[in-house]
Amino acid sequence: MQKTLKKLFMLGALALSTSVITTSVIGATSYANDGVITDESRNRTIPINITLPSNNAKCTEQVKCPVAFINAGYRISHNGYTFASNAFNQRGYLTIAVAHELKSDPYLNREQPYLTTRMENWHRGVVTLKFLVNELSSKYPAYEFTKLTLFGHSNGGDISALYGSIYPNEVSTIITLDHRRMLIPRNKNIRVLTLRGSDYPADANVLLNDSELDKFPVTQTLIEKSRHNDMYDGGPKWLVDRMSKEVEGFLDSKN
Repeated sequence: MQKTLKKLFMLGALALSTSVITTSVIGATSYANDGVITDESRNRTIPINITLPSNNAKCTEQVKCPVAFINAGYRISHNGYTFASNAFNQRGYLTIAVAHELKSDPYLNREQPYLTTRMENWHRGVVTLKFLVNELSSKYPAYEFTKLTLFGHSNGGDISALYGSIYPNEVSTIITLDHRRMLIPRNKNIRVLTLRGSDYPADANVLLNDSELDKFPVTQTLIEKSRHNDMYDGGPKWLVDRMSKEVEGFLDSKN
């Protein structure tokens, strides 16, 4: 299994590096705090929402503040995770909420094995994140874009996990809400929190087994009576409060 995944990641990295090189060389870019960034090389408008930390005056090029990308679940608004962006902002993070799915995109593949059939979707998401990192790092020089925190729900969590697998040296933390398809990176330098819903299981090897949990800084927390599709702002208040508490506690424990 590990050899197959390594080959898969290497192929993905090759495709991504080609796309990112093209992105960084060709075309102009437009951006807004709450609007879109246009990747001219892919003719792709990327809806985003950028929120500054509450202590942004303390962020400088000499002492940079952290950055968190929020990756929405499939067909959920990228602005549907304010409980997470608030937790990040209160702790000094610049947050960038990203809408990965456009109306012109193919539908998410429903055929198994998902680790293969959905790779195109996840790769597109990783290319988008890499593009945003390259573009926004120059626009926001007081923020650290080389040690990212990636937050994602469902398919957005799969994208986050793939990004961390391909670019492990650029990611410090991954937080997912019940992502179920892409394997969590087994990397001692990436802290991971994954909050698990109660209604659907994850695919084989997505989560760590007991021996792996002893080796890697991964926390897997089951939230009883929670539903996969409710794990965003629109879910029941008790669930949003619980997710907020878990995310805040995890961020506060990093030191």
